[in-house]
Amino acid sequence: MLVSAVLALSLSATAALAAASLLSGSYRPLAGKTPVDLGRTYRGDVVLVVNTASKCGYTPQFEALEALHARYRPQGFAVLGFPSGDFKSQEFDDEKQIQEFCTLTYGVKFPMFEKVHVAGDEATPLYRSLAQAAGEAPKWNFHKYLLGRDGRLVASFGSKTRPDDPTVVAAIEKALNAPRPR
Repeated sequence: MLVSAVLALSLSATAALAAASLLSGSYRPLAGKTPVDLGRTYRGDVVLVVNTASKCGYTPQFEALEALHARYRPQGFAVLGFPSGDFKSQEFDDEKQIQEFCTLTYGVKFPMFEKVHVAGDEATPLYRSLAQAAGEAPKWNFHKYLLGRDGRLVASFGSKTRPDDPTVVAAIEKALNAPRPR
């Protein structure tokens, strides 16, 4: 009886720790083959998850996203881009084409992952979890979810909020000041 109670408590604590991080699951790098375990790769980092599109009025935000990534990466920050064609099919179908566009047009070096669905019934588990935590799914391209070092949601920013907006920068800097989980 005592053993089963201890086991149940241990499993409950493990489940709570696993549920704490929204960065669960594995996704292929854009035009890549080997999936990346987000929770393992970005554990302890502050992460800005962004649904991107190559043919959108907000596409120039790639420049500011890359600048944030470059500026704060040494402190444990990463921008993670997830291309999506959910909104008026404003993304190329071919991942190689997406990759070339992002790299050649905007010099994107931050991690970009496979094309995914971010809204509706077809949303990936990552985006379903983000939407549930934030109380809002992306309504358009370039919605930004900021996750703290513990993998929990810190803030959610709509498409119109530029990545270099002072509120976004302040939230990133505050999250970076938190200690890394052990």
